[in-house]
Amino acid sequence: MLRRTTKRPRLADLAELVRAPAALTVPGDVLAGAVAAGNLRPTRLAGLAASSVAIYWAGMALNDWSDRDLDAVERPERPIPSGRVSPGTALSLASSLTAAGLALSALAGDRHTFRTSAVLAATAWTYDLKAKNTPLGPAVMATARSLDVLVGAGNNRRAALPAAAAIGSHILATTYISQGEVHGSTPTSSRAALAATAAITATTARPTSTRPGTAGALLSAVFAGLFARSVGSAQLVAAGDPSAANLRKAVGAGIHGLVPLQAAWCARGGRPLVGAGLLAALPLAKALARKVSPT
Repeated sequence: MLRRTTKRPRLADLAELVRAPAALTVPGDVLAGAVAAGNLRPTRLAGLAASSVAIYWAGMALNDWSDRDLDAVERPERPIPSGRVSPGTALSLASSLTAAGLALSALAGDRHTFRTSAVLAATAWTYDLKAKNTPLGPAVMATARSLDVLVGAGNNRRAALPAAAAIGSHILATTYISQGEVHGSTPTSSRAALAATAAITATTARPTSTRPGTAGALLSAVFAGLFARSVGSAQLVAAGDPSAANLRKAVGAGIHGLVPLQAAWCARGGRPLVGAGLLAALPLAKALARKVSPT
């Protein structure tokens, strides 16, 4: 049963609703796509990163609005069922953030970029309202994250397809695991995710024919190794004991593991310093996750 909201929500409650710190994993998608496409204009990147963050936050608010009745039973501590944020406020916030994200994309990018952002937003809403609790849910979520990479690529989407596929595949595996983070699951999802992590790591660390340079090749392998270690270790624990607690930890590791994966693709594209800069956000994201859960 939802508790009635009687006062205006605090900023901290809204931050929890949209999983605010998890948005630190979003700009790396845009960067990976932009590096692959060779379009790193700072103003463009800043606008598109802000656009994707707004759409990501909109998806989180819409997720909790859609799950409000289920969360009242399974996660009563969340902002809506606890009465700290009203369902109407959550839906209005999701709509406003989506509109803001699309406006930022229109201002920062070209028509190709805006179209991709529009498809990204539509995919996020489709996931939350229709697909989430169906067998197609993980694939729809993975598609959204791949589209986020293609936003950064603009009209040179073909160049960013490998990075989009790697990042989307990782989110596919992470979302598959997340289906058991309340009641637990069998080892199957974690074992499948482990296999996906191994394949993604091998693909990301593999030398390229375009030769990103010695530093780029070396750091792409190092960052891919960091991704495998941080994500794979949590998945391995969950495969041995697929309890709800272990699966939640694996999902959290999967979310944070996006950063070294994005960094690896930036280095692989010949921009190792961009990748190294991305990694600087990871300790902050992990520290903030102890205050506001990313899942």
